[in-house]
Amino acid sequence: MYVPRFNVMPEPEVGAFLQAHPVAQLVTVGADGVPDVTLLPILLDSVEGRDRVVAHLARANDHWRRIVDGADALFVVAGPDAYVSPSWYASKAEHGRVVPTWNYSAVHLRGPVTIHDDVDWVRTAVTRLTERHEGKRATPWAVSDAPEKYVAGQLKAVVGIEMTIARIEAKAKLSQNRSDDDRSGVIAGLRDESDRSGASGPTAVASAVERALNL
Repeated sequence: MYVPRFNVMPEPEVGAFLQAHPVAQLVTVGADGVPDVTLLPILLDSVEGRDRVVAHLARANDHWRRIVDGADALFVVAGPDAYVSPSWYASKAEHGRVVPTWNYSAVHLRGPVTIHDDVDWVRTAVTRLTERHEGKRATPWAVSDAPEKYVAGQLKAVVGIEMTIARIEAKAKLSQNRSDDDRSGVIAGLRDESDRSGASGPTAVASAVERALNL
C-alpha cells in the first residue's frame, strides 16, 4: 500500500479501527497466477504470541481450493470513503490550484495463510465469530441455540481460514496535507453532501477528518 508520511494511521488507532470494521476482503493468488477475492467476517486474536486473522469460506466457493497453503494472503479492511470536491477548499478562491481527490481509511494485513478443513477447528472459529457479534445484544444468539444436527451440517459446508499476521499497513487519507481552512471546508462539504444525499459515508469521513484535524 502506498502510504505517504502524512497519511500514516497512528499505531494506537489501528487496533480501534480493526475492532470497528470486523469484515475484510481476502485476496490470494492461485498457483496459476490468477487472483481471488472474497468478502469475509474476520476475528483477530493471538495464539502463542502470534497475531492472526481467523475466518471461514463456503466449501462451495472454489477460492479456498485455489489457495496455496502457506502462501501469503492479504486481508483488506476498509473504512468509510468519500469524494472530496476541490470547490470545498478555501484555497480555491486564493489561487485555484486545486483538484478533486478521495478520502478513505484502510488497513492491510498480510501473512502466510492456512486452510483448516477440520470441523472442530471450524466450530470453534464460528462460535467465536458469533460471540464477537452477538455478545452485546440484549438477547444474544448462540451456535448452541440451533439443533446440533443442523449445526453439524452447516459446519461441513464451510472451511476455516487462518492467517498469521506478518505485516500491517495502515492508511488514513483524511486531507492531512491541506491547510486547516481547507480541511474545515472539506468537513463542511462532506456533511452537506450527506444531508443532501442521505448517505452515511460522507458524514463518517467528515468526522474522521475532524479528528485528524484536532490531533
